[in-house]
Amino acid sequence: MTASARWCLLLFLLLLPGAASAQTTCTTDDPEIRKRIERVVNGLLPTTATDGRFGDPVKLFDRMAYYHTPGVSIAVINNGELEWACGFGVREQGKPEPVTPETLFQAASISKPIFALGILRLVEQGRLDLDEDVNKRLTSWKIPPVGTWQPRITLRQILSHSAGLTVHGFRGYGVDEPLPTVIDVLEGRPPASSRSVVVNIVPGLQFRYSGGGIMVAQQLVTDILGKPFPQIMQELVLDRLGLQHSTFEQRLSPARASVAATAHPFKGRPVPGRWHVYTELAAGGMWTTASDLARIGLELQRTLKGDPPRLLKRETVAEMLKPQIGEGQGLGFALMGEGENALFLHGGLNEGFVGQASFYKNRGMGLVIMANSNEGDPLVDEIQFAIAREYDYQGVFPEAPATVEIAEAAAEALVGEYESESKLLFKVTRQGKSLLLAAGNQPPLALVPESETVFRLEPLNSRVTFEKDDQGRGKRLALEQAGASTVAERRPSGSVP
Repeated sequence: MTASARWCLLLFLLLLPGAASAQTTCTTDDPEIRKRIERVVNGLLPTTATDGRFGDPVKLFDRMAYYHTPGVSIAVINNGELEWACGFGVREQGKPEPVTPETLFQAASISKPIFALGILRLVEQGRLDLDEDVNKRLTSWKIPPVGTWQPRITLRQILSHSAGLTVHGFRGYGVDEPLPTVIDVLEGRPPASSRSVVVNIVPGLQFRYSGGGIMVAQQLVTDILGKPFPQIMQELVLDRLGLQHSTFEQRLSPARASVAATAHPFKGRPVPGRWHVYTELAAGGMWTTASDLARIGLELQRTLKGDPPRLLKRETVAEMLKPQIGEGQGLGFALMGEGENALFLHGGLNEGFVGQASFYKNRGMGLVIMANSNEGDPLVDEIQFAIAREYDYQGVFPEAPATVEIAEAAAEALVGEYESESKLLFKVTRQGKSLLLAAGNQPPLALVPESETVFRLEPLNSRVTFEKDDQGRGKRLALEQAGASTVAERRPSGSVP
């Protein structure tokens, strides 16, 4: 971002009717960065039904129209700085107000790792313990027993979604509907729209996503501090980082509502009252901008690098972003990749809003994408891939599967007929140096070798693995696709189908 960081209104003429539809408001006037932005918005990468393959590049506004998504906000981190942020389209379908980098969106479940930052500040202050039974500190509600058995649940388990607590997520409430208290939500009683939060599997053994668990932690924090939850988060996190466009307030103040995007679940139809209201603040109630979320990611990246921290100590951030249960879950953030390709990330989906925040741990790169349509969920992926290609993100695109050459004798040893238990016949033949597989009455497909016994069945999402007998001949094959495996045994030579 240039030193001036002044607003620039860019009208991309991308074959959409109406200039307002194609409005783009960005925070940079640097010509080189502008070129990068244009390459991103003109080069979205749609996924296809074939793993690892993308369709032809498409334009952002064309895809927004396709997915009935009126507005999108994007922020990109590069070289340890917020390089650019742009708003695309409009805040509400059929109205002229543009999305800008200061337009508020519901963060939805991206609220969870931001809440985790607040909890970890309290841990650093000695006011909470990650490994203490939360029932010892809860005063207005307790995790209920299961029959005569009383589970012991910790904040570490809650933040890593391994506490065995129920309730995946929350639907929110219309602006004119009565709102439940947090206790109502935990008890699953009206006007709450979700079931009660209970333990129904052994805690600490496995990952199972639980927005209900996050609500337990929200109640714990408010019990201990005795303040409204939005004020707690403002003091612990938002003010510390100077995030002027973020809040956990629900309902929004008139001033904030005037710059907020409207929710559109499907077909570009606004939600009555513009959006749903969420009592479940820690789990999905944050209002923010792509830029403010990017600044949070930057703070964690800089702290890990050794810069003076403004929020958490370096060792605390390292603990937050360390695998807690399996390899894919830290405290609040999900984890992916290793070494220089390690990412911390989280997605979000509320009624009419979707988003994604992804940051490299050890490289000053990352992105935040927010959209005001549930149909925009695949659009978020397409934008991510376009940014990843432009900025040469490592570990994002699937590596091309290995292809090897196998000896003619090894290939010949697999030729023959194989029959499944359901009497489906598979024929393996040779054509030159290549092996082909025909299943039933289907035309033959190429078997592309990854080893002498493992083959890709191109161009499908399928693999074939052969098992050999003592003489090195194929005696059995297993065709694996869509999570299922079909096994076929070699038929004796000369047998009749």
